[in-house]
Amino acid sequence: MDDGDIERLERELPALSRVKRFTKTLAGIPWFANLGEPLTAGANAAARRFVEGLGFPGAEVAILVDWDDAAAAAESLDWQSPAWEAEELLRADLTTRALSLLSEEALQISMTLIAAQVAEPAREGMEQAAVIFDFDSEDGKQLAVGAAVQAAHQAALTLIAAHDPSFDAEDHPFAAKFRLFEFGRWPVGVVGSSFNLF
Repeated sequence: MDDGDIERLERELPALSRVKRFTKTLAGIPWFANLGEPLTAGANAAARRFVEGLGFPGAEVAILVDWDDAAAAAESLDWQSPAWEAEELLRADLTTRALSLLSEEALQISMTLIAAQVAEPAREGMEQAAVIFDFDSEDGKQLAVGAAVQAAHQAALTLIAAHDPSFDAEDHPFAAKFRLFEFGRWPVGVVGSSFNLF
């Protein structure tokens, strides 16, 4: 190991430490525990922050009331929509920021660790909610778990980027999106002038 390797590790440690702390919280989140319920003030604020941060300040929050509606809304999302493109631009920016702090290998390991830590508790929460709603579509369940894993990845990227003191991770739309999962919701997506939230 030379001086360059040591400098790289020193630069990566703070960001990796944030990711490690984040992964430890994932099992304690009430995944999908409040689906279809009226919004609390905190969840409403997170929903507003998310859509405004994406660039859709006029989007109305539409509460979906059952799994069938949520699965249908998720399946009908246009992956080339303005909202999808806005999320992709944010993700690309955060990935660039993360790669200025971490090696590509360290970032890949971090994302793999997060996926491993979030998938099982999210699946358990989704299965419990599916029983309550009498929902048995495996595709719909997989969409929900996939959304949770994606949101965890996005939130982790904001935490990594937060190593830069000029970057406000708490105010980032991906932090707000993840908070919706922490409130037991499923932010399905923005379609037209509606933000579908289960």
